[in-house]
Amino acid sequence: MNTDSTPRKWRVATVSLAGCFGCHMSFLDIDERLFGLIEHITFDRSPLTDIKTVGPCDIGLIEGGLCNAENVEVLRAFRDQCRVLVAVGACAITGGLPALRNHLDVGEMMKAVYGEVPNDPELPLPLNRVRPIHEVVQIDHALPGCPPPADAFWQLLQDLMAGREPKLHKGLIRYD
Repeated sequence: MNTDSTPRKWRVATVSLAGCFGCHMSFLDIDERLFGLIEHITFDRSPLTDIKTVGPCDIGLIEGGLCNAENVEVLRAFRDQCRVLVAVGACAITGGLPALRNHLDVGEMMKAVYGEVPNDPELPLPLNRVRPIHEVVQIDHALPGCPPPADAFWQLLQDLMAGREPKLHKGLIRYD
C-alpha cells in the first residue's frame, strides 16, 4: 500500500524553434504564480533549467516554426518525448513572422544576405519555406497569440492538469 500522500508532479518541457523567444518570455510573465505551479510540475528542458535534452514528459510546449532541417529534427525528437504537445504562438501554428520569407527563393536570399550561399556543414540546411509544426508532427492543442498572454499559459496548464480540454475565452487570445 502506498502511504505517500505526495501528489504526482507533471513533467513539463519547452522548446523554441524559429521564432523570437517571445512566447517563452510571456510564459515567464506568470510571475509569482510560478511558485505555486512548481508545487504541481517539474520542469524538464525549459528556460528555467539548464537541461539540454528532453526526457519523457507529460506536457510539451513548443514555440517557433520550422526554418531548417535542425528545427525538424528537434521537433520530431520533442514530439516523441511528449504525451501532450502544445503548439504555442503564431510561429508554431502558422509559421508566423519567419514565414514572411516564404515568397522568396532561399538560394537568392542567401546570396543577397551573405554574398554567396554558405557551404558549411555546421550550418543547418534551410527549408525552402518556413512551415508550421502541425505539417510535420501531430499536435494536441494550440495556444494562439503573438505571444499568448501569461494568463493563457496559466489557463492552459490548469485545464490540462485538471484533465479538462483547454478552453481559452476570447480575452486570452491576442496578437500584440
